[in-house]
Amino acid sequence: MNQLPDLTKLQALPLAELMRQALAIKLARRGTSFSLCSIVNAKSGLCSEDCRFCAQSAHYQTEAPVYPLLDKEQILTAAREAKRIGASRFSLVTSGRGLASADLLQVLTLIRAIRKEVGIKVCASLGILGEVELRQLKEAGLSRYHHNLETSWEFFPQICTTHSFADRVATIRAAQAVGLQVCSGGIFGLGETEADRLSMAMSLAELGIDSVPLNILIPLAGTPCAGLPPLAIAEILRAIALYRLLLPQAAIRLAAGRESALADFLSSAFMAGADGMMIGGYLTQRGRSPEADRQFAEEIKQLWSM
Repeated sequence: MNQLPDLTKLQALPLAELMRQALAIKLARRGTSFSLCSIVNAKSGLCSEDCRFCAQSAHYQTEAPVYPLLDKEQILTAAREAKRIGASRFSLVTSGRGLASADLLQVLTLIRAIRKEVGIKVCASLGILGEVELRQLKEAGLSRYHHNLETSWEFFPQICTTHSFADRVATIRAAQAVGLQVCSGGIFGLGETEADRLSMAMSLAELGIDSVPLNILIPLAGTPCAGLPPLAIAEILRAIALYRLLLPQAAIRLAAGRESALADFLSSAFMAGADGMMIGGYLTQRGRSPEADRQFAEEIKQLWSM
């Protein structure tokens, strides 16, 4: 593992210099690559876990949709659409602590069908699983498992009490043990400090994570996080730049909340080291149109090449 930079020196840098260094590292280590991925909310609502930001938790009264695992044709339609709009990866996301045996068997069938009939790389976010289930998923054609840390280990008990940070790390290590790549990141704006964000980045670096999705809290009605104040744009940009410097080889992928939190400054995030996006919407919220996102990605790549 590469030696991590001095955090104290990085934190002391003005934002403009921090972004300059982050972009230089991005271009040096990863070139002008810009990756797009898409997800489907394959099973929604009634989650047993009490994550304070999540509208799908059964602990809170929200307007999130509730339905069982989508059928094969619905999933294949979503996968074809993901490929059409330019995503290189398509992820199946299910609510709940983990997968029941019957759902796991269905997901294995879905992965095989997507690989055969659509030909797009398949990822999945299916909760807390062990090596046996994860090996089955890999053998079915899964290439990457998504399992966010969400925040630092220090702050995690403030956002979830039904499972632990250690449970999440165990799932990540199990996925890696069976040969899966891992996508793992978190959410900014949960009430954490910059020290918490840096702690999460350090954990991701220690785990050797391949892809890091960064979400910015959308305070959803009915959740305990509904009343949290938004982060300042400068604070978000600092966090993105710091993540790039601490995770120089990883894809830094902006996901939910990027449109509302950054607004006219969205392009600045990609001059701060981000180099990927989730397109086509999120679990319970819609995003920008895929066409607008694809055009945006092309314009950013042109800026990087100048």
